[in-house]
Amino acid sequence: MKAAVIVFPGSNCDRDIQVALRQSMGSEPQMVWHKDADFDDVDLICLPGGFSYGDYLRCGAMSAKSPVMKEVVARANKGVPVLGICNGFQILTECGLVPGALMRNSNLKFVCRDVHLKVERNDTVFTKQYQAGQNIRIPVAHHDGNYFVDADGLKALEDNGQVAFRYSAEDGSVSDASNPNGSLNNIAGVYNSKGNVLGMMPHPERLCEDVLGGTDGRPMFDSLVAALS
Repeated sequence: MKAAVIVFPGSNCDRDIQVALRQSMGSEPQMVWHKDADFDDVDLICLPGGFSYGDYLRCGAMSAKSPVMKEVVARANKGVPVLGICNGFQILTECGLVPGALMRNSNLKFVCRDVHLKVERNDTVFTKQYQAGQNIRIPVAHHDGNYFVDADGLKALEDNGQVAFRYSAEDGSVSDASNPNGSLNNIAGVYNSKGNVLGMMPHPERLCEDVLGGTDGRPMFDSLVAALS
């Protein structure tokens, strides 16, 4: 399996994804600078978290116009899996690869803590090593993670099974009390209609080793390697 991590000015989780992929792949992913639109054929493209362009204008808006993104969009449309985490999720919405938008957290404060997620389905390349309905613990760190989509878009997401994860309580229950940012229907991650693009606000790459406090993020990268190798 070959993977690429797209690096933008202001990315700060690119190395975290690099390490997580290295652990699961047993080889190094290609680190691609955002101006390098011509990069190797790969089986997976990752857009990391951080604060690309300092979140100026609107989170992810400037990065969505980076030269590399035309190629990322083209490859995604051909079926190459793309994973966008936190700022990467914001970039995916800005370039139209996943529906919706990420707005300011409902409490208007930066949130940085572990949250629990309910895995909605496990029949995608990203989730095969989880169980449908499984409750996992993953860190979040964002100021603009409040997921929004219009009523028709929300119905389509729910009807088509495009919700990947929901914020939940430790016992797996989903309610307003377990929602850290105000996201509609507690949505923490969504797929595109084909299921080969995933955008999510929580950071699975930050919880892949016991030394970091847990390994609930590791199955995502192991799932990708198993599916794409």
